[in-house]
Amino acid sequence: MPRNKPSAEERRKQFEALAFPHMDALYSTALRMARNALDAEDLVQDVYLRAYRFFDKFEEGTNFKAWIFKILTNTFINRYRQKVREPQHTEFEKVEYFYAVAEKERDDKYETRYDEKRYADLFGDEINTALGKLSYDFRAVVILCDIEGFSYKEIAAIIGTPIGTVMSRLSRARQQLQKYLRDYARREGFVKNPK
Repeated sequence: MPRNKPSAEERRKQFEALAFPHMDALYSTALRMARNALDAEDLVQDVYLRAYRFFDKFEEGTNFKAWIFKILTNTFINRYRQKVREPQHTEFEKVEYFYAVAEKERDDKYETRYDEKRYADLFGDEINTALGKLSYDFRAVVILCDIEGFSYKEIAAIIGTPIGTVMSRLSRARQQLQKYLRDYARREGFVKNPK
């Protein structure tokens, strides 16, 4: 005797009972994949729509969590492939607006400004000359870190780069300063002359 097909209401309730307990785990995974909260939310919504649409393909008694996570993975991969194929599209008005907002937030948070003129009076000619030989990017991180005492995270926010970039620039800037100031450091007794 053939089994009666469930009504639309029964189907919906059955889907909800199986799917909703996995919502947090799906969102968490989507967030790690997409690396953006809005994209993760869209991805999870799309996954639930697809899962409900193809719920009749789900074999009752099998692992629903594995089934819905497979849909999540496939949906993410398909979106990624689509983005790769599409040319980059930028709405300059939005970029300009978000840049202005980010700049304002950065200005509000960090009232201390990087002011080269202010630092020129702090050091002797040799140090000023050595700092002057550094590129602006290197000079800024040295001053913000070694003089102002900002953390790497704060510097990253101030100059608008990842922390790794701050660390890399700081390391390379310090190496260059060491090279530029080697003779000065020996003359002033900061470093002993090799015997």
